[in-house]
Amino acid sequence: MKIFTNRKIKSLFAVILLCVFVFALVSALLMIFDVKNAAAYIFAAAFAAFAAVLISIYIYFRNQNKTIEAAEEQITDYISGNRDARIECDDEGELNKLFHKINSLASVLNAHAENEAQSKEFLKNTISDISHQLKTPLAALNIYNGIMQDEAENPEIKEFTELTEQELDRIETLVQNLLKITKLDAGTIRIEKKEENVSEMMNDIKNHFLFRARQEGKQISLSGNSTVTLMCDKGWLIQAIENIVKNALDHTEQGEQINIEWNSLPSVLQITVKDNGSGIHPEDIHHIFKRFYRSRFSKDTQGIGLGLPLAKAIIEAHNGSIEVDSEIGKGTVFIINFLIPTKL
Repeated sequence: MKIFTNRKIKSLFAVILLCVFVFALVSALLMIFDVKNAAAYIFAAAFAAFAAVLISIYIYFRNQNKTIEAAEEQITDYISGNRDARIECDDEGELNKLFHKINSLASVLNAHAENEAQSKEFLKNTISDISHQLKTPLAALNIYNGIMQDEAENPEIKEFTELTEQELDRIETLVQNLLKITKLDAGTIRIEKKEENVSEMMNDIKNHFLFRARQEGKQISLSGNSTVTLMCDKGWLIQAIENIVKNALDHTEQGEQINIEWNSLPSVLQITVKDNGSGIHPEDIHHIFKRFYRSRFSKDTQGIGLGLPLAKAIIEAHNGSIEVDSEIGKGTVFIINFLIPTKL
């Protein structure tokens, strides 16, 4: 039987059998020699044997409990970040086999984590190198295109250079967003948090898009308490919400509205970006935060599919969360939540 491969269990059973044997031997001798008050002596022997068995069982389970507590401590240590934590499993038995498998699992997880870290570092370095290599030719192309725009007299050539400028801007945006999102993934960007006024940040975002909104006949409105503050990296958080507002502008028509609202709840600061535009198709709602995802229902032909994934990465780097709710033809609302640390 597998149960007897454990040395401690074999010792426990040996002690129990020994107690039973001693009790039986003592009882037999008392009866053979017809000792006076034999019944009392047999009862005392039974009590002693029973007590010895109970003590042996108690010692066994106390040691087992210590072993499990030590294992639990090592597992907790591993979960807390100590990748070298291991459970001692030098003994025999099923429990030690389980501990050995847990140690093996920890080693496999460490190897996967190390490989993933190396892959992320390689990806970050590769994209960083590519982006730096692209900066010089992109800058040169922008200069050449600007010269062509200034010198062009033919309307068709002028229109062509304007389209070229738009495409060059798209490539530059793509490169910059790729660089940012890979740096966030690799953890090489430090989020420098300071207490910032939420109303001021939302006003900065509105002013950034005000010219475009007026040109397209759309409205951006703000709603929230002007005294609410948030511990955040202002530059990065503005970038995240700007990406969401840009997405709203891309999917609204003339005369439609984008509303940015913020509320300070007891334990959460909530920021919502709501529009009454075309809405998101139910087929796409679970994929919009995937990189380079392009909906077959989207009318936006200029997007590259990195704005919302970058926004999500920035928000999560602030220990926040983002959700989306949408209805076709009625609009979309993005809900961003940041936990407010409570003072005990």
